[in-house]
Amino acid sequence: MENQSNLLADLNNKQLEAVTLPHQSALILAGAGSGKTRVLTARIAWLIQTGQVSPTGLLAVTFTNKAAKEMLTRITASLPINTRGMWVGTFHGLCNRLLRAHHREAGLPASFQILDIADQLSVIKRLMKLMNVDDEKFPPKQVQNFINGCKDEGMRANKVEAYDAHSQKMREIFEEYDKQCQRDGVADFAELLLRCYELLERDANIRQHYQSRFKYILVDEFQDTNRLQYLWLKLLAGPDNCMFAVGDDDQSIYGFRGARVGNMRDFEKDFQIQHIVKLEENYRSHSNILDAANAIISHNTNRLGKNLWTSAGAGEPVRLYDAYNDNDEAQFIVDEIKMLHCEGTSLGEIALLYRSNAQSRILEHALFSANLPYRVYGGLRFFERAEIKHALAYMRLIANANDDTALLRVINFPARGIGARSLEQLQETARAENCSIWQAAINKVGNGKLGAKGIEGFVALIRQMVDQAYGISLAEMTELATSLSGLMAHYENDKEGEDRIENLKELVTAAVSFTNQDFGNHNNVDGETEQDLLTQFLSHASLEAGEHQADVGKEALQLMTVHASKGLEFKVVFISGLEEGLCPHEQSMYETQGLEEERRLMYVAVTRARQRLYLSHAQSRMLHGKVRYGIASRFLDEIPEALLKRLNSKPVAKSGRDYNAMPAIMSAQQSVSQKNAMPWKIGQQVAHAKFGNGVVVSYEGNANDMRVQVNFGHQGLKWLAMEFAKLTPI
Repeated sequence: MENQSNLLADLNNKQLEAVTLPHQSALILAGAGSGKTRVLTARIAWLIQTGQVSPTGLLAVTFTNKAAKEMLTRITASLPINTRGMWVGTFHGLCNRLLRAHHREAGLPASFQILDIADQLSVIKRLMKLMNVDDEKFPPKQVQNFINGCKDEGMRANKVEAYDAHSQKMREIFEEYDKQCQRDGVADFAELLLRCYELLERDANIRQHYQSRFKYILVDEFQDTNRLQYLWLKLLAGPDNCMFAVGDDDQSIYGFRGARVGNMRDFEKDFQIQHIVKLEENYRSHSNILDAANAIISHNTNRLGKNLWTSAGAGEPVRLYDAYNDNDEAQFIVDEIKMLHCEGTSLGEIALLYRSNAQSRILEHALFSANLPYRVYGGLRFFERAEIKHALAYMRLIANANDDTALLRVINFPARGIGARSLEQLQETARAENCSIWQAAINKVGNGKLGAKGIEGFVALIRQMVDQAYGISLAEMTELATSLSGLMAHYENDKEGEDRIENLKELVTAAVSFTNQDFGNHNNVDGETEQDLLTQFLSHASLEAGEHQADVGKEALQLMTVHASKGLEFKVVFISGLEEGLCPHEQSMYETQGLEEERRLMYVAVTRARQRLYLSHAQSRMLHGKVRYGIASRFLDEIPEALLKRLNSKPVAKSGRDYNAMPAIMSAQQSVSQKNAMPWKIGQQVAHAKFGNGVVVSYEGNANDMRVQVNFGHQGLKWLAMEFAKLTPI
């Protein structure tokens, strides 16, 4: 009894209710920082300790191996049992275990191998070659995403609807791929789950065996399950089994991976859930931070509904900084970090969050210049990302074609049919003739031929780049390298290439900033050529890539995307780039439910902070090499004024506007006289009686007949005659 009371000690009333539920299926709605993992493990330990189930009669599903290990460690700490025989793991891990035990029934060899993502892609490429499928019309990465997407929905090739020649061909490749995997005795990740589901559905004996074995099924992060995972769980849960699902619909941020927030609603209905236990007491953050998060998320519809609270007190207000531009924003963040560090906050307790990877570049540069060590969590520093290194390698070849390292990096990327053997021969020739690989290639194919495959095509491409790079700016050269090389087109065909495209566009911004000497480019004196500037820029990129990433174990700031921050917490959090088009991301405007997922992302970001939260946005930002004038994110409007401490701006009357598209870009044709005659500055915030608040983005005409263009968010872009506009400054 004493052990039992120890197990339940320190649980609050709601946690205790969840842990000690009677034999029934239940949905535990666990808010951020409410002790979800603790409840889950305490529930397992309590069921075993009270003799309701044996350790082998439980199935616990998590999303990561790390979470599964943590769960087993916690169980071992509270109970003197051997956890080896327990079924605790990820969906893929548990399906693999089940298929190993029943490989014959599943139609797999005993020693079947698992294909990782890279292996799967190689199989698809090989198969397409055998089928004579044009890889330009059907990019292998796209085919891979199609196959995995179908499997995640629980569909084989014969179930896929095909309306035209393209989708018929995709279906045909999928069918052949399945046959190939069957012949080879291999299974990809998506196959593990689908094969396991089909086995349980088809074989009543096996299904009943597992249903009678696993009396209790416990699922962590239930909001992240996809359709097939939910169907698999439903099959395992027989009429007498209890499903204990823990999740938070407000933290469902993986829609792009197939996660269905609707599974929670379906679970409530399918399992006739009588009781939803809401864990709303937060042990992480002060109430000002929680109240801000609650206010933001309350604008989403169809929520299961909960309101986080804490007994920790109000704490500090949420700090809001309205930056003049992105450089000013980065500098403000650096100055605040220095001050916090001087006051005793460890750098490891500070996190900088952003919506997309490309936004890290300007922050990284500011930190690098200020000599503040940082670590990019769950990703690479900007200049170390593969796509950036590829683009820089092409630029290095423009500067010096004899650069063997750069050449070897991109000679067959994107793929142009240069095999390992021909590359070896080329390297042998270069060694024998004591020249660079580039020279050896020229000796072999002369000037090459544009559009040709293999070495011929590559030589002609580099020559074309060098010719076209003559006399153009560094930014134009960067654009040339990313487009002419085929890098942009390559990543456009990749379902998950959006981030990489953003990064390549951000490289153009880096080139513009460097040219404008924002980067401390002091060596660039008048009269230097673009070629000199190119060399300097490449040196700058190497220096920023090679230094300053803090060593493992060394105290460092944490930089990460909001997606990567899920599950983590920090004493101080900065969320930057809170403008319409960045957060919420402009892509979300074109997707159903896109905006709601963006709001959940913002909710996740805000709830990472324990004591202090900074929100910042910039009136203008350089994106993709052009200056954009932005409107503050709608999510800032959704936070009650009483919770905010504005560091440098006056409160703006809440307009109730519902913004959408990104503001326009300032027209390049504006003459000096126009600018002088213009009463409004580009980027200035203004109010209009009918359209609400907006930002000035452009103007045209002369003094007698002038029109101003204003972005009014939801109302869109409007041209207004200056004579009648009646705009007032904010």
